[in-house]
Amino acid sequence: MHNQRRRAAQRRRKQRPKQGFFRTLIQVLGELLITCGVILLLFVVWELWWTNIEANSAQQAAVSQFAQDFQGPVTPQNPDVPTDFGPPVVMDAPETPNTVFGVAYVPRFGATYSRPLVEGVAPAQLDTLGLGRYDSSTMPGGIGNFAVAGHRQTHGAVLDAIHTLVPGDKIYIQTKDGYYTYVFRNNQIVLPNDGDVLLPVPTQANVTPTESFLTMTSCNPRFGSEERIIAYSVLESWQPASAGPPAAIADQVAANQKG
Repeated sequence: MHNQRRRAAQRRRKQRPKQGFFRTLIQVLGELLITCGVILLLFVVWELWWTNIEANSAQQAAVSQFAQDFQGPVTPQNPDVPTDFGPPVVMDAPETPNTVFGVAYVPRFGATYSRPLVEGVAPAQLDTLGLGRYDSSTMPGGIGNFAVAGHRQTHGAVLDAIHTLVPGDKIYIQTKDGYYTYVFRNNQIVLPNDGDVLLPVPTQANVTPTESFLTMTSCNPRFGSEERIIAYSVLESWQPASAGPPAAIADQVAANQKG
């Protein structure tokens, strides 16, 4: 009996290290999972919150700088003055990326919505300065396709509300030469590699353009990037800087100039 008890005690002592090892392993794995969860949560907060704060600050500064350099009145012209200003003036494309060449106003996105237009669609442009121009596209007012890209949920979320546009909505583009009014027509969901949306006549290969288009592209769905959402607009009118801004955006143009 005594020998049996001793052997039982020995077996228990041999088992204890094994039990301790597995218990320690589970604790370590649990702590690692908790740490990974915290890191993932912090990344989500950074991606969806902090990048927006940083980008919004940079974009507001860019809009203010453009507005202060802009030459022209900030009040609409007298409605009795003729509004036929002839063909739109089309500025030359910027020679270097990161150049802010204009401001986009979309009243459907909010009365105070104004975002910089920057040359290029690389992360260096889109992650900081808002709406980037595809260098294969035309400039505002030009015959063909003026195409831009912007983030939807991060880095300023410049096109977060792109899905809310309805036919007839106005999109205003301001450059040093004046203001270009585009009218939204329709949107489309495509795959990321569907580059024909950037053609001179969007989605129509080997067609010579006769109109001036604005194409805005962003990720779809809002919290994913499996697709692209495309918003198509067409130029309705233009007016030189000397004529003042369109009435619909005059208050925001003045606010941007004040900084």
